[in-house]
Amino acid sequence: MKFTNGCSQIAAEAARLIPGADRIIIGAGAGLSASAGFSYSGQRFYKYFSDFAAKYGIRDMYSGGFYPFKTLNEFWAWWSRSIFVNRYDCPVGRPYQLLLQLVKDKNYFVLTTNVDHQFQRAGFSKQRLFYTQGDYGLFQCSKPCCNKTYDNEDAVRRMVAEQRDMKVPDELIPRCPVCGRPMTCNLRVDDGFVEDDGWRAAAARYSSFVEGCKGKNTVLLELGVGANTPVIIKYPFWEMSRENNFSYICINLNQAFAPEEIQKNSICIDGDITEVLQQMLNA
Repeated sequence: MKFTNGCSQIAAEAARLIPGADRIIIGAGAGLSASAGFSYSGQRFYKYFSDFAAKYGIRDMYSGGFYPFKTLNEFWAWWSRSIFVNRYDCPVGRPYQLLLQLVKDKNYFVLTTNVDHQFQRAGFSKQRLFYTQGDYGLFQCSKPCCNKTYDNEDAVRRMVAEQRDMKVPDELIPRCPVCGRPMTCNLRVDDGFVEDDGWRAAAARYSSFVEGCKGKNTVLLELGVGANTPVIIKYPFWEMSRENNFSYICINLNQAFAPEEIQKNSICIDGDITEVLQQMLNA
């Protein structure tokens, strides 16, 4: 393994790869939003969910998403609040702004498992984004009767405003306009995830971009990708680097590493992503 501690000299080495790159593929995981301060646990969790913690014993926003609430009224009180604070009622994260400054003049594409819409809110082009795991801003049928998703901002804001005692009124429970079943969030948590027309179009654009990287000076920039779902970003990036001699930059706090086979192409920086991106811009 090649493993380096975060420092300005190493960030400068990584930054030097960007101007000469023909193409840049960005792979972003939860660590990028964590660096922005959007933690799902600790103080931020208790700020918004102390009542759920006291009543149900929930200790973080991630595990709370899997809690077996007995009623849809409780389910949607939780989820509307979770969507609201992570998708609609939060600032644009600093690392997303820095990243855009770093690549805005380059031919880039973003592959991300994040579902908080931070990339578009920061100004990244929708045509250069592939949200593989869904979007907090979309609903889908809970037992998909069709290949459709639905914007949810108005519904979410109303559920947040009108919930009482961790329950939403019956009339606010979202239901599929096609079959009438209760809806759920468009998140990949099981085999019922809806890959709508927008998802499929983004997947096709990403595949086309990757295909066009062959024979080109390409940089793979991986940010905050952990070990929960390495088959989506991390392993494919390693394989692309090995097969095509692409440069691989991994920035992650306490999880920056690369396999020996691509060591000569790799720069791994153990540090806070926001700080490292700022160092790269300074360089």
